[in-house]
Amino acid sequence: MRIHEADLSDQEREQFEQWLAADPAHQRRFETMMDVWAVSAHLPLPAPVPAPVRRRGRRPLLAAAMALLALPLAGLAGWQMNLIPDSYHRYSSETTVRDITLADGSHVQLNLDSQLTFANYKDQRQVTLGKGEAYFEVQHDASHPFVVRAGRGQVRVTGTHFNVWTYQDQVRVTLTQGSVQVMGDRSHPNDLVYLSPGMQASYDPQQRLPLVSAANPDEALAWRDGKLILDHLSLSDALPRINRYLDNPVRLGDNATGQLLIGGVYNTRNITALVQDLPKVLPVQLSRNESGDTVIRAKPRYTP
Repeated sequence: MRIHEADLSDQEREQFEQWLAADPAHQRRFETMMDVWAVSAHLPLPAPVPAPVRRRGRRPLLAAAMALLALPLAGLAGWQMNLIPDSYHRYSSETTVRDITLADGSHVQLNLDSQLTFANYKDQRQVTLGKGEAYFEVQHDASHPFVVRAGRGQVRVTGTHFNVWTYQDQVRVTLTQGSVQVMGDRSHPNDLVYLSPGMQASYDPQQRLPLVSAANPDEALAWRDGKLILDHLSLSDALPRINRYLDNPVRLGDNATGQLLIGGVYNTRNITALVQDLPKVLPVQLSRNESGDTVIRAKPRYTP
């Protein structure tokens, strides 16, 4: 609860980070609590309860027993009101691509360093892609839509195949089969677009209405074979795709450097080598800023 407070101090944050680093079990316990926290956000606030009157005897035990019996009923009521899922699962991948079968029978392939949760509500199947990238093959169920939340927006389908890529607040949805509805901002549900196979929608906090364009499925899904394809992209467009695989992001030294074009096919498990080799394929030089991030700058032009 304290971590979610706005006035959390630097000292408290440091103490928390030290606790996480002290034992791998601490990280697992914290992630479990975050799952509970995420589900509890959907619960309605309870009505005020009058202060109990102290009585001797077995009445306190009876009250406790009644409260325990009420919990399953509350859970059932929450399910009927579409507030509480009947199943909730958390998945993650780190150094390998992971294949997952969700509780509804849908299949998901998780890219490296990705996280998602699945919650089955009465009115919808809800996935939250917390970070990374995933390819979905959704089990068709017209009466039970499949919703993927990514960034500030979401993708809504009943059964289809599509890819969702995220980096920070940027999201890109590529459709390979069926149809999907893409919303760039859940607080503006009318600002949405529909995709057909071979189309792509992109959005970020500054792009409330998703930008639709033609897609290259081979490029978008190359990560499933451990590849990153950069097809004649500017560095400004390529860096988010590159940084997805790095612990420390690569930054542009200036806007002019971002206009340089890059292409090629690279190993997603060795993107560091791609960054180190940039001066061999582009007229750029690498340096470090005060934060230790790699900075790319175009080499100054020689004038005789």
